Amino acid sequence: MKANISSIVLKFGGSSLSCAEQFKKAADIIHADSARRYIVVSAPGKRDDADVKITDMLYACYDRAVNGGDFSELLGQIRERFAGIACELDIDFDIHGELETIRRHLLGKPSREYMASRGEYLSARLMSAYLGFRFIDAARCIIFRPDGVLDKDATYVAIARVMRGVDHAVVPGFYGAQTDGTVRTFSRGGSDVTGAILARGMDADLYENWTDVSGMMTADPRVVDNPKPIDYISYTELRELAYMGASVLHEDAVFPARNAGIPINIRNTNRPDDPGTVITQDIPAGALRPVTGIAGCRGFSSILIEKTMMNAEIGFGRKVLQVLEDHGLSFEHLPSGIDTMSVLLDTAALSSCREQVLESIRAAVSPDTLCVEDGLAIIAVVGRGMVCTKGTAARIISAVANADVNIRMLDQGSSELNIILGVAECDYETTIRAIYNEFN
Repeated sequence: MKANISSIVLKFGGSSLSCAEQFKKAADIIHADSARRYIVVSAPGKRDDADVKITDMLYACYDRAVNGGDFSELLGQIRERFAGIACELDIDFDIHGELETIRRHLLGKPSREYMASRGEYLSARLMSAYLGFRFIDAARCIIFRPDGVLDKDATYVAIARVMRGVDHAVVPGFYGAQTDGTVRTFSRGGSDVTGAILARGMDADLYENWTDVSGMMTADPRVVDNPKPIDYISYTELRELAYMGASVLHEDAVFPARNAGIPINIRNTNRPDDPGTVITQDIPAGALRPVTGIAGCRGFSSILIEKTMMNAEIGFGRKVLQVLEDHGLSFEHLPSGIDTMSVLLDTAALSSCREQVLESIRAAVSPDTLCVEDGLAIIAVVGRGMVCTKGTAARIISAVANADVNIRMLDQGSSELNIILGVAECDYETTIRAIYNEFN
């Protein structure tokens, strides 16, 4: 990470702000380092498994309003939740006035995105009052185009203008606005994105993302007991693992920080002394490992195409991929031999047009054999250290073989950053545990 850190942007997730006690933990974290000056907050999350997230309650209010239903009870529950937090924090907060504004909005022509944004808005109002930091509405500095796409250039100009001379601020996550004031939101989890954008716009030295886990794990804890944490991971490795579902960060939050060279530190609000995971391109030499993480997904199918002299037929692969494009399908992997080609696709996506796809492939390339195998899982073994560590692939293959698992597909990219294995779904967990145990 950068030396002499003087400016940190922090984002606190919903679990980190679910109640007054969590607000206090967040405030203690902020006050522990004078460089922590710009705070992005989510809406309060669940206090326990039986609880409901504030954002979901706001969506429910909207649904009732547009269907002519009575939303007053739900709005009352939201009022009680925020009023309770304010009371426990001993701060003066006009929740009744804020909720009256929301009620009037619901009685007019309510916007689903405006309603969804109010959880972050109210959370930021609370946090700014508690910390004594300035409140900056995200609608002033996160700018969307009319088509709902973030206007990056306008956003960074707005951040520079709005934040000029502001030493400490709290900004709501998840939303912004068009130039006409219409509120627009990111996808769920979008407060991560707000934090990364603000970090880049403020040229911060570090972006801390505070949540309820102590960073990323080397494998899914639902599959591997007590997997080791990942101390350092590159942006590229993160993307590979996140694609397989192994991430505690909204994937779009990576790009603003990466492009500006700002490290991201995933931290645990409930265990603030844990170092968490640092996401950066500058991995310390001592932290470089052959395997950084293992992740996977079930639910894939393989279309196997065989044709003698396939390699001599110019345009063969293009014709097959054109069929997939014509049917709106994207492929995951494309391992091939001289006379064979396998196309790995999501089973659910293929299911609606399976026979049409097969018929189109027959018409396009006249294969000798064409069949589909379902019930496959894909496992990604990711690590920047593979490129300089001899025998990594051999160790992976041996570990899987020793676990009595048959590898149905094996693919390694030219960057040597990851190795992809295809196995039967029934062997999914066994394979992950075998590889994890080999490298840990």
